[in-house]
Amino acid sequence: MIPEPAVLESRTQEYVERGAQIAAAEARQRQRMRQKRFDTIAVHGIYNMEAALANQGSIIEPAYFSPAQHFENSDHMEVALAYQMPAWAYSRIANPTLHYLEETIALLEGYGTSDEVTACATGSGMAAIFMATQPFLEQTGAPMNIVASAKCYGGTFMLFSQRYAVERGVEVRWVQDPLNLDEWARQIDANTRFVFGEMPSNPGLAAFDIAAVADLAHAVQTPLIVDSTVATAALMRPLQHGADIVVHSVSKSMATSGFAIAGALIARHGIPSRVGPDALRENFALYVKLLPFRDHGPAISPFNALMAMNDLRTLRSRMDLLSRNTLRVAEFLEAHPQVEAVNYPGLPSSPFHAAAQRVMWLADGEDDYGAPVNRYGHLMSFQVRGDHAAARRVFDRLEMIWRATDLGRIKSVATIPMISTHQQQGDAGRALAGIPVNLIRLSIGAEHPADIMDDLDQALRQTSI
Repeated sequence: MIPEPAVLESRTQEYVERGAQIAAAEARQRQRMRQKRFDTIAVHGIYNMEAALANQGSIIEPAYFSPAQHFENSDHMEVALAYQMPAWAYSRIANPTLHYLEETIALLEGYGTSDEVTACATGSGMAAIFMATQPFLEQTGAPMNIVASAKCYGGTFMLFSQRYAVERGVEVRWVQDPLNLDEWARQIDANTRFVFGEMPSNPGLAAFDIAAVADLAHAVQTPLIVDSTVATAALMRPLQHGADIVVHSVSKSMATSGFAIAGALIARHGIPSRVGPDALRENFALYVKLLPFRDHGPAISPFNALMAMNDLRTLRSRMDLLSRNTLRVAEFLEAHPQVEAVNYPGLPSSPFHAAAQRVMWLADGEDDYGAPVNRYGHLMSFQVRGDHAAARRVFDRLEMIWRATDLGRIKSVATIPMISTHQQQGDAGRALAGIPVNLIRLSIGAEHPADIMDDLDQALRQTSI
């Protein structure tokens, strides 16, 4: 017998009500965790004892490797796939393990703010940048442009300059000096769909005034998106300073062990945008996750989510250690006779030092050091005295520091941006981004800094022979 419509409606309403109860319980747990300190949030996220008892008592968040969820009946399926109750249905859209990672990242990025914040985990950092920007490029028939700092990762440069500009006809307006607010102001107008900056940038370690650029963007009802991969929420939380959306390559600083490729976009609720539906403005990360993300399919695997989540638990202490190591190495290289220049915002000689000093603080640093302390991250770069060949000779003579296109590792890693991360930009693109031919990018790990400096010193001194 086919149930009467009223019976079907009653059964589906039961699931809607059950979903509301689940969501309310999670909201209460989220609010409880917002009262905790940074390290506690990083360790626990929203996974509590009640959730553990629903998972055979596991005190560690479980990994759900199944790609699909079983439903009790057709009503349960219908309500879940209509997004009327919390569910995961299929791992391309959602998954319990991904959910724990997303909630933890959102709580960390929103630490110290009163804003409601939501995150969406992605398969890589580039997937996060694509999903954070693509929804604003809706075709409306009106001209559109995007404004971005040219001091950015090579993959971001290629996404904007090739995929968006060449393939979609979007006008890309590059800001060459991110410290110059007049340059930002000249580029941003009523046709700007989003404003994008990276801080500290890869590989030049540039910075900009997040609050001032956010004001310029908001004046024309457009969002500011900040790539904060190098800093992480342990050192800088752009949402506190007026940014609307933050993107991370979770593969880097967050997942220091190097076992996971992942990304994330995090957004405060109620962002400005002149395009898109109300849902986009109300809760951007959730809108992306349930609609554009679902259709584009840049999902992260549950295994990678679990690996990243385990690394997150010690994020603050690691970023403190790596930052202190990096400052020592940067000071050493700045004084080295075979080094032409050093890029690190922690150095007073850096033109970006003041801008970084205003916003880059170790979370809860006063608990460790008795007063708030600046920390500037693990990434730096330096120019070898001489030409490109000299830089290659130094690079090839490194004995302990790994040669790879990677950063944020627990081990120190070096690369030459001209031939690796920024190779495809070409000479003109690298000139625009300020990347010289003799530049070596260096991600400092947790080795003793004396050993790192010894390796750099022997490689540099052989170059002068």
